[in-house]
Amino acid sequence: MIGASLSRWTVSYFAAALLALLLALALMAVGYGFPHVPVESPQTLVVVHLAVLGWLSLLMCGALFQFVPVLIARPLYSDAAPLSALVCLVSGLVALLLGFLALEGRIAATPSFLAAASLLLVMGFGLVLGNLLVTLLKGRPLPIPARFVVVGLASLALTAALGVTFALVRGGIADEEHLVELASAGIPIHAITGLGGWLGFCAMGVSYKLLAMFMLAPELDRRGSRAALYLGTCALLIGMPGAVVAVWFGGSRDLVLLAAGAPGLGAMAFYGRDILHVYRARKRRTIELNARMATLAFVSLAAAVLLAVIATLLSEMQRYSAPIAFLFAFGWLSGLGLAKLYKIVAFLTWLECYGPVLGKMPTPRVQDLVVEPRAGKWFLLYFIAVWLGAAALVFGYPGAFQAAAAAMLVATLGIVGELVRVRYLADVPKAGMPSGVRRPPMLWSAAQ
Repeated sequence: MIGASLSRWTVSYFAAALLALLLALALMAVGYGFPHVPVESPQTLVVVHLAVLGWLSLLMCGALFQFVPVLIARPLYSDAAPLSALVCLVSGLVALLLGFLALEGRIAATPSFLAAASLLLVMGFGLVLGNLLVTLLKGRPLPIPARFVVVGLASLALTAALGVTFALVRGGIADEEHLVELASAGIPIHAITGLGGWLGFCAMGVSYKLLAMFMLAPELDRRGSRAALYLGTCALLIGMPGAVVAVWFGGSRDLVLLAAGAPGLGAMAFYGRDILHVYRARKRRTIELNARMATLAFVSLAAAVLLAVIATLLSEMQRYSAPIAFLFAFGWLSGLGLAKLYKIVAFLTWLECYGPVLGKMPTPRVQDLVVEPRAGKWFLLYFIAVWLGAAALVFGYPGAFQAAAAAMLVATLGIVGELVRVRYLADVPKAGMPSGVRRPPMLWSAAQ
C-alpha cells in the first residue's frame, strides 16, 4: 500500500457499520417495515436508513479513509477528522431513527430529533467530504478509480442535502412550498442519488483498485473505464438536477429518471466488461474467497439491472422497484462490501501485526489469518438468502421475505464471527506468532 499508512479509525467504522447491518436484518426478519407496511412508512424508513446510512455509508467512509490514499499514493489530509466524523454520523443516525420512531408514534413526538439529526449528519459528512476532497486535490491528475470516488463524493453532498430537506419538512420545521413539493415527490431521486451516485460510484472506484491489487491484475485505464465514468456521470446529471426541476415546474419526474436510465445502463455495461477483464487478466491464478464471493455480488448487480430493464419494458417500475433496490443494496453493495471486508480486515490486521517485523523474522501470510472453507459457507448462505428474498418481493410473499432476511442475519453473524477471529489472530498457528507480535485492538488500529 504505497503512500499510505493504516487509518486508525477504519476498523471502528467497519464495526459500527456491521452493527447497523445486523440491526436492519433483525428488524426485517421479525417483519418490521416493508413489505408489511408501505415504503414511505416510518418503519420502513428506520430499516432503510439503518441499512443505507448506518451500514453502507459508514462502511464506505471507513474504506475511503483507508484506500483513497492508496488510489493516489498520498497520505490522508487529516488523521484526526475521521473519529470526529464517526461520532457525528453515529449520533446523527441515532437521532434520525428516534425521529422516525416519533413519527410512528412509538415515542413522544418532537421536531428536535430530526433537527438534531440534520445538524449532526451534515457535520459528519462535511468532515468526511472535506478530508477526502482535500486529499484528492493533492493527488492530481487523478487515476480513473479516484475520479469515480470524486463523483461519488459529489453525489453524497446532493444526497445529504435532499435528506436534510426531507427531515426538516417531515419534522414540521420547514414549510416552504418548493421544499414540501420536493419532500413529497423526491424519495426516488434521493434513493437513486444515494445508492447509485454516492455508494455506487465509490464502490465502482474502490473495486477497480482492490480487485486489481488483490488479484495481481493490471490497473485499468481503458476507454471502457472512461466510458463507464462519463456515462454514469451523465446519468446522475440528468437524473438528479433534472428530476428536481421537473418536480418544481410541473414536469414528469418519472420521464426524466427514465431518460437518465439509458446512460446509466451503458455505464453498468462498460463496468461489467471491465470487471470481467480484471478477472481474466489476473496473475494470481488461484482466486481467493473474497474475489469468488465478489463474483456473486456482480451477479446480483446484473440481476438488478436486468430486472430494471424488464420492469421498464413492462411499465411496471413501481411494482419492481423494491426487489431492484434490494438486489442493488443487499446483493451488490452489501455482498461486495462483506466479501472485501473479509480480505481488508485480514490485510490490515496483517499489516498492523507483522508489518513492523517484516524482513526481520519469518511471518505468516495474509491467508494464514483466515480459514476460507469455513467462511465460504456463510457467504454462500448470505447470497442464496438475498436471491430468495428478492424473489419473495417479486412474487409478493412477505413471509418468505422474512425467512430470507432471517437467513441473511444468520449468515452475516457467521461472517462477523470470522472477522472477529481474524482480529484475535485465532486461526494463526502458534508457530506463526513471532516474538513481540501482539494482537491488535478490536475496534481501532494501533499502528499508523
